[in-house]
Amino acid sequence: MDLKDLISYVTRALVDHPDQVEVNAVEGDRTTVFELRVAPDDLGQIIGKQGRTIRAVRAILAAATTRSNQRAVLEVLE
Repeated sequence: MDLKDLISYVTRALVDHPDQVEVNAVEGDRTTVFELRVAPDDLGQIIGKQGRTIRAVRAILAAATTRSNQRAVLEVLE
């Protein structure tokens, strides 16, 4: 399972409209930026209270990239 699939799997489990979850990867030299788009109704569920949910998803992503010399950033787009 690659990182894009991991982000997609985790976020689809959190939202009410899993069919509207999109994850795009923009790769740089050492950093990969993952752009996450969800339905407008699900934006609050992804961010969570005081950003706790998105912080947890970012922590999972960081843990998945520790063995490689890559850096991954997750951005939530509206």
